[in-house]
Amino acid sequence: TLQLRVLTKEDADEDTFSCNMKGVPTDQTNLVLRALTLMREKTGETMYFDADLFKECPAQAGLGGGSANAATAMFGANELMGRPATLEQLVEWSGDLGSDITFFLSRGTAYCTGRGEIMTPIDPPLPAGTPLCIVKPDVGLSTPAVFKSLDYDLLSTEDPEALLKEFTETGVENVDNSKYINDLEAPAFKNLPELLALKEELLQVEGFDHVMMSGSGTSIFCIGTPVDKTQFDETFGKREGLQVFYAEFINRPDDGVWYERP
Repeated sequence: TLQLRVLTKEDADEDTFSCNMKGVPTDQTNLVLRALTLMREKTGETMYFDADLFKECPAQAGLGGGSANAATAMFGANELMGRPATLEQLVEWSGDLGSDITFFLSRGTAYCTGRGEIMTPIDPPLPAGTPLCIVKPDVGLSTPAVFKSLDYDLLSTEDPEALLKEFTETGVENVDNSKYINDLEAPAFKNLPELLALKEELLQVEGFDHVMMSGSGTSIFCIGTPVDKTQFDETFGKREGLQVFYAEFINRPDDGVWYERP
């Protein structure tokens, strides 16, 4: 959750930032502060903000947590500035900060190409509220290290547009596991073999329809709910060095509102 408060012109010549999670940078390297600076540069506005981030998404998880925070900052600042920018402009500008931020300016479901910055919104293939479970080892992986280990000769030859059609027409829950493709799994598992062991263990849990690593890792997402949740929590939730998060899919109802906690 990101709370933005407009600072009075008399007191402010820079943004202020705080976060509940230890280890999150609070200087100008933080994507929230960079997003606020970008909004002033692009719009010509001189508004400054106090940003308070309550962060629950774990770091080095491959979940795009920092990118989501930046997109939220851009959207929120634009609202408080009086909407000087269109959504299309926000999408265009977001590429200046990083490749993943663009996705979070969609309504929650999109087909992204290029570096991730070319976005085509699509209708949600799963209804809001569909449960999923995220299992995250405490150990993280650096994205550059994962890409350095990537063997380009082993990349999937599946046609992404054909996969998109199958997912949207057949239904996410009905698509075969072989169609759930993340080319970064192999290099991530090479760097962290215990991550492969964790995925294989989660594939055996009754109630999970599909299991796959998210992004460059190290989180594993599982669509569905374990049939025996008590046993699952005993096996995975209490395991040292492992975090379990119960979540659900959400979407924005229209371009004028932001994501809300279920």
